[in-house]
Amino acid sequence: MACQARNSLILVNILFIHQNFPGQFQHLAPALARNGHNVVALHMGKKGLSTWQDVKMVSYSASRGTSKEIHPWAGDFETKIIRGEACLAASIKLKKAGFTPDKIIAHHGWGESLFIKQVWPNAALGIYCEFYYEPNGLDVDFDPEFSTKGVGEQCRVLLKNINNLLHFPFADAGISPTSWQASTFPEHFREKIAVIHDGIDTSVVRANKNATFKLPNGTVLNSQNEVITFVNRNFEPYRGYHIFMRSLPEILKLRKDAIVVLVGGEGVSYGAPPNAGKYGNKTWKQIFIDEVAPNISPQDFKRVAFVGELEYERYICLLQLSSVHVYLTFPFVLSWSLMEAMSIGCPIIASDTPPVAEVIHDGITGLLVDFFDHKRLAFSINELLNDPCRRESLSKAASEFIRSNYDLNDVCLPKQIEWVNSL
Repeated sequence: MACQARNSLILVNILFIHQNFPGQFQHLAPALARNGHNVVALHMGKKGLSTWQDVKMVSYSASRGTSKEIHPWAGDFETKIIRGEACLAASIKLKKAGFTPDKIIAHHGWGESLFIKQVWPNAALGIYCEFYYEPNGLDVDFDPEFSTKGVGEQCRVLLKNINNLLHFPFADAGISPTSWQASTFPEHFREKIAVIHDGIDTSVVRANKNATFKLPNGTVLNSQNEVITFVNRNFEPYRGYHIFMRSLPEILKLRKDAIVVLVGGEGVSYGAPPNAGKYGNKTWKQIFIDEVAPNISPQDFKRVAFVGELEYERYICLLQLSSVHVYLTFPFVLSWSLMEAMSIGCPIIASDTPPVAEVIHDGITGLLVDFFDHKRLAFSINELLNDPCRRESLSKAASEFIRSNYDLNDVCLPKQIEWVNSL
């Protein structure tokens, strides 16, 4: 489609590619559509959904799975080829139907955009640069308890970057949510990466002293309760679940009235699943419950609530009444949950790991503790709960920091749109 001018705005065809669309593009794609651009999204989500917030939805699916007999170092790349092939087929259909994008914005991490330039060689391509893998010094060997030793593992991790490396020659630009994540990419491509966060809607994600939250046992929590919160997409070592659980016995001894609420699923998002030979069919969640349960009285354990995965509104309500929020992570992708907790004004204790230190300035917007020191974590929680003035200071500074630097509508979304326009 030829570009057309309307009120001095050049309207173009924009294609988004994201396996789990909208993902990181949940605000950007609709905003571009509202601005009059013709926006289409390729995704592997629910079939039959034709539009979402003025974005035309086109689904695709893989025709096969990863080969069972493939070399274990090569399995990751084969999976990306399979997804890239599926996206290629969907793109060819789009082209035959008359759609030609002027700009393509892809989360390339799963491989979908590997062959996109073979279909539309003249389209500008911007990629979402979430993480570049390293066999040493980042997440892989961070925790000795779970790191896999040996040269073979280093080789496997290096090969995970084939997808990244193949995108660099034909990607016109990159976008990364944090400076630290951008810094993991090789210098020769890093200069193409703009650091712009996905954005936090501070008009929605904000304090509410009247919030309530109903636990599975029927107890209704409010701001008068002493509530310690911990949030993972899935409970696993990558997000410090094991460290938090090991701090629980001391937390419950020190805080006789505290209620500890853990949000998350029982699958695996980032790291490896538990070793079946060592743990049987147990999940990470159950493994560390079993580890710490002998050190917690049955009466105290009643004050620990696992609430599973929550609808977004309920999750926000829980954070709004949190007395202290704990966030732990390997040196890896920064979670939205930390930024949302800061926006709400939760007093936060977090691991002293990058990219956490990019937003948690120790003693100002939160407190940092050594990732592995579960005893220090428990004592820090106790000290902070004993100091309401400090909690108030951290709360106010955290929310102001997010509003000033990561607000969706005033800061991040305008920058994202400017980045798209610059492609």
